[in-house]
Amino acid sequence: MIVELGHFALMLAFATALSQMALPLWGALQRDPALQSMARYSAFVTFALVVLSYLALTYAYVGSDFSVTNVVMNSHSSKPLIYKISGVWSNHEGSMMLWVLILALFSALVALRGTAMPERLLASVLSVQGAIAAAFLIFIILTSNPFLRLGDPPPEGQGLNPILADPGLAIHPPLLYLGYVGFSVAFAFAIGALIHGRIDAVWARFVRPWTLLAWIFLTLGIAMGSYWAYYELGWGGWWFWDPVENASLMPWLMGTALLHSTIVMEKRDALKVWTVLLSILTFSLSLLGTFLVRSGVITSVHSFASDPGRGLFILGILVFFIGGGLTLFAVRAPALRQGGLFAPVSREGALVVNNLFLAASTVAVLVGTLYPLALETVGGAKISVGAPYFNLTAIPLFVALLFMIPFGQSLAWKRGDLYGVMQRLAVAFGLCLLAIIAVFAIVQGGPVAAPLGIGLGLWLILGSATDMVIRLVPRGATLSIIISRAMGLPRSAWGSAFAHAGLGVTVIGIAATAWGVERLAITKVGERLNVGPYAVELKTSFKRTGQGYREEGAQFLIFVDGQQAGLIETSKRVHAGREMPTTEAGIVTFGFGQLYASVNELMPDGRVSMHFYWKPLVTLIWGGALIMAFGGVLSLSDRRVRIAAANKAKRSLGAAAKATA
Repeated sequence: MIVELGHFALMLAFATALSQMALPLWGALQRDPALQSMARYSAFVTFALVVLSYLALTYAYVGSDFSVTNVVMNSHSSKPLIYKISGVWSNHEGSMMLWVLILALFSALVALRGTAMPERLLASVLSVQGAIAAAFLIFIILTSNPFLRLGDPPPEGQGLNPILADPGLAIHPPLLYLGYVGFSVAFAFAIGALIHGRIDAVWARFVRPWTLLAWIFLTLGIAMGSYWAYYELGWGGWWFWDPVENASLMPWLMGTALLHSTIVMEKRDALKVWTVLLSILTFSLSLLGTFLVRSGVITSVHSFASDPGRGLFILGILVFFIGGGLTLFAVRAPALRQGGLFAPVSREGALVVNNLFLAASTVAVLVGTLYPLALETVGGAKISVGAPYFNLTAIPLFVALLFMIPFGQSLAWKRGDLYGVMQRLAVAFGLCLLAIIAVFAIVQGGPVAAPLGIGLGLWLILGSATDMVIRLVPRGATLSIIISRAMGLPRSAWGSAFAHAGLGVTVIGIAATAWGVERLAITKVGERLNVGPYAVELKTSFKRTGQGYREEGAQFLIFVDGQQAGLIETSKRVHAGREMPTTEAGIVTFGFGQLYASVNELMPDGRVSMHFYWKPLVTLIWGGALIMAFGGVLSLSDRRVRIAAANKAKRSLGAAAKATA
């Protein structure tokens, strides 16, 4: 009965999403307050119905209801509760339910927080989000129904895909979807503004918090996914340029450009047309990621579906929203009033260059991701585009962009003094050069690019620190003045500094991986192997069973300068239901580096085939991402921006009312 209730709620949600799409938009076009007010109520009702439907599906998983096909295919009665819950979104149907749930959540939040918005704009924004929700709800109902019943239920389910039976998968997809779907708000704002032909700094102030929120979640989602693949797949890498990894990277790059563009528009009322275009393109890339994962056009550990019918349906959704959005932009953009002017050498100019490099990087990743698919579709030839292509195209663009960031964040608005900025950054630049020289001197041999990467990361950190010191420590300032200025500095300024510094930390972690050590060996009890600065010695091999799995693996003692420094364990597991092996990597952290072990095979004579890695500073890759997200949270917590947006909106509405009186 609960399952049928969930299915019925899903169909009702489609109906309310249609009303959310049609009635408020018509009301906005006809300036009908009653119809416009329907937007909020429809958004709340749609959200409530989607929540009810999602909870019904979760109930079926938690209760191991094997009369539901989706539960049979993706759950097992012996699974721990956390994996029964995460199993809901570990498959195509359930992941689409999560996608729609988050979309409905954002619509409800916009309705709840949109009291200061012009009623017409709010109605249009919620109408666009209703259209997106309706499209994906009908997709689920017609092609991906998670509530299908079995006539003859089996006594047990097949179980969750073993590589997904991990705490990281309880975190990664929701974070990633919060990022993907969060950009739908910026898209809806852009379409709503294009419909009415009015885009100004007030619009940018409303868009910026939602864009920042989506960016924070996407940053965390990508970082969590990278770390999950690093420790769960047993291959020792943190990024593979997998098409689905690229599908998450592209909206992140474009979303970063959008975030910076909204700052320019908010501060200087400039870059209006460009900001609207970025809003459309960022969510378009999020939809593209959805298509790549669920269409079956790629083979990846991340992909869920291989049904061409579903792929064509999602492709139709892409064409409608992306094509429709770009068509509306082409028609309406020329009529938009241009904003304020600024000198090429200014913070606005630097942010424009920032946007151009981010857009070019996105194009490079997009071409490398889609070219093999296009070539196979047209000619049937199958090729793969891997790290060499991206290292030659995207990486140089990233490096140039990163080098320019400290200059941009130190320039003044409207008209800057480049020579003065260079003088202020001279100390930071000199320290980075000394660091590069020191690294070359300390590390004998190895890749030349690695010390340069360390210097580049330090350049970002010291550049952010220099900017903050200049703001907080005027000439002759006392400690009380410095503290007072620090307390009075907007949180958004602190957030920007932390985000850029976090990016520098990540760059240092990436550069340091070039000095990593890899060793493949077959070893026996008592034999020591050198792995970077450490030695490992096989202590014992084992075979055992756990909750819902059996495993075999090995334990190794770790030695530093002949002294025991720890223990590392790695194994291969076979989970009940699927009989599919997974690797449980052994990871021990020393400082910011990690010793990584992955077992290949236990041999009959007692020897063990192993793969070892030493990865110096590797944890900085994900630590930097956390710092970036923390910077975003600091900026988002700045109440001055939200209060200013509300006050400015009220003044704008008051002026409009006087003009029409």
